[in-house]
Amino acid sequence: MPRSSRAIRTAALGATAAAVCLSVLPAAPAGAAGPAADPGRAGPAARFHHQQLDWRSCVQGPGDQVGKDLEKAGARCAGVTVPLDHRNPDGRTITIAVSRIEATDRARRIGPLLLNGGGPGGPSLGDAPAARDAMKDVAGRYDIIGVDPRFVGRSAPVDCGWPTGTAFRSPGKDRAGFDRTTAFFRDLAERCRTAVGDVLPFASTRDTARDMDIIRAALGERKISYLGYSYGSYLGQVYVSMFPGRADRVVLDGVIDPVAYGPQLLAGATAENRAALENWAAWVADRHRAYGLGTSRKAVVRTVEGVQRSAERAPFRLGEFTLDEHTVPALVFGSLSDDNAAAFDRFARMVREMRQAASGTQVSPSPDVAETLKFVFTGAVSAGGSAQNAILCADKAAPRDPEVYWRDIERARAKDALLGPFTQNANPCAFWDRPAERPTKVTGDFPALLVNSVGDPRTTYRGARVVRADWSASRLITLQGSDQHAVYGFFGNRCVDDRVNAYLATGELPAKDSTCRPEPGQGTR
Repeated sequence: MPRSSRAIRTAALGATAAAVCLSVLPAAPAGAAGPAADPGRAGPAARFHHQQLDWRSCVQGPGDQVGKDLEKAGARCAGVTVPLDHRNPDGRTITIAVSRIEATDRARRIGPLLLNGGGPGGPSLGDAPAARDAMKDVAGRYDIIGVDPRFVGRSAPVDCGWPTGTAFRSPGKDRAGFDRTTAFFRDLAERCRTAVGDVLPFASTRDTARDMDIIRAALGERKISYLGYSYGSYLGQVYVSMFPGRADRVVLDGVIDPVAYGPQLLAGATAENRAALENWAAWVADRHRAYGLGTSRKAVVRTVEGVQRSAERAPFRLGEFTLDEHTVPALVFGSLSDDNAAAFDRFARMVREMRQAASGTQVSPSPDVAETLKFVFTGAVSAGGSAQNAILCADKAAPRDPEVYWRDIERARAKDALLGPFTQNANPCAFWDRPAERPTKVTGDFPALLVNSVGDPRTTYRGARVVRADWSASRLITLQGSDQHAVYGFFGNRCVDDRVNAYLATGELPAKDSTCRPEPGQGTR
């Protein structure tokens, strides 16, 4: 499930520039599952369906906080064996890490509920306790299953040895800056090719969906229910398309248009991010005495844009880190996904510290700002960015010609000089090999429950409306008056949470779409 500290990590969702991979496999017809996509059919892959899972403690050493939290919640963990290459099930295998909090209401047990908290590349093994809390009374009727998807967390993780935790950068103010980021992306791609090139062709969402179905079978279940956030909404759509009849109750929160998913998903989200920035600025202006960033919305936005202009003139130091025209917009963009006072406060303090540093003042960043800077400027969590790009680059091809991005950047700059170029920039996927398969064509009319806020700057409301229109049997819960990315269980809105939990309890979708609004004291408006 999404975490409040995800700032840059899930902020980057879908913004990659190209999806290419070490293409050693022939492409499958779009939308076709193929024999390996359904390991339940007769043949060698069927052996993965009948494996016995060894449930044991989730704790892996004294410093394993995720494992400790899972154990405290009563969870147990196991490894599920899957083929590295689902088209060659007799070949190399990898292990997918799963956690389980068993149903306590055995008499009314519904079945397993698999979780994916987004990213892509985000671990979800540790999400079962948070899901249980969100589900309230209905939680006891499910086996809640956390999963680290392939190449993430404890599931055969990939690490390209990057000097950063995220590949996303702004192109800067001119062609020279764009060329610098292009060289940076090329280097990151080459690091992945050198370090983990043998597995990159098998990092796609289609392969993750195939793993999910093996997990279903290994659990001894005919169907699974599913709760997916952000990128997890796309994974859910792919799963129900590849494996019709295998899904029971499906909740997708922060809904991605499957056609728009991939290389330039965020290129269409500049307006939503600008609106989120201005809503934050209005909140900060009302607290000028605390932050000193401006007494009006426009003044606060000018302060942010002034920091970027300073970075364009010359890089500046914030603590041990050097910020420049490529990273300041990434830090701003990455702070615009949570609609709550704590997130707004963190962002305000970051801007205040950046402004001071840009003016030449020696500043020691506050601990949470330092954590974000460490994520962006060091390789401490290189594996996270590596996995994210491996998945996105394996999913969908995109333009490889730098001129395509440069033209889009220049057009976007004219409308929004701070965020426009960032959302249009290339990234390492422009230098990958092509994907091994074409993307799944999401088909059918699945009766899912969809959740989205109107101002979501990551998975925009347009995506939820597209999926709702394509899946006429689905229902959409809209949260008005908020820019929150991922709502159920996180925003604290009883209207949303109660409707989702009612569906999980009964399996009956609401008769019609519904709208919820923030409660008094909830959100920031």
